[in-house]
Amino acid sequence: MNLFVTGIDTDAGKTYVSALLVRALRRAGLDTVPMKPFCCGSRGDAEVLRAACGNALPLDTINPVSYASPTAPYTAAKLEHRPADMSLVMETFRRLRAEHRSVLVEGVGGWMVPLTRDYFVADLAAEMGLPVALVVRNRLGALNHALLTVRDIERRGLPFAGIIFNRAEAENDPAAATNRELLEELLGRPVLFEVAPGQTELPASALATLLSGF
Repeated sequence: MNLFVTGIDTDAGKTYVSALLVRALRRAGLDTVPMKPFCCGSRGDAEVLRAACGNALPLDTINPVSYASPTAPYTAAKLEHRPADMSLVMETFRRLRAEHRSVLVEGVGGWMVPLTRDYFVADLAAEMGLPVALVVRNRLGALNHALLTVRDIERRGLPFAGIIFNRAEAENDPAAATNRELLEELLGRPVLFEVAPGQTELPASALATLLSGF
């Protein structure tokens, strides 16, 4: 199973969810390895993913392009006078696909974050050709961001794996209490599964739901 994990925006929980998925898939017997093509400000996300796969890959393979500036990659590239090496990203990805049965790629920020002046996270997902899963953090504004992202994924003709609902906020306000129900109604499809704060393992039922679509 191969997957591209994106989010409705930054801090949606992509790394948290991706690490859960990598651990679960490896426990299920798949040779799953993660890739985080871009890190900006810190390589902490790539280090979390490396730990999730039992340090099976070097950090530079998981994360081939990194910047010190905590900004969008295109902004960081301009600030550091170092354009993103897209050839390196795709060469690394193709090598991982050739050497491993299952590759999970985590994007950076949201769906339309610029990697270069005219190349966005959405373009990277399209070039990689992987089914896209969208992490939605349950908070005010999630409906707008989620619907816009899903519609663009579908407009591009990319395979959409579904929504993973990150229940990171306390559900004591109307938005948090109703977001999942409304998303399922408006999209006409159920959320794949949801995760909660402090969760360290993905239930077998959640993994089975995801795998049933592949």
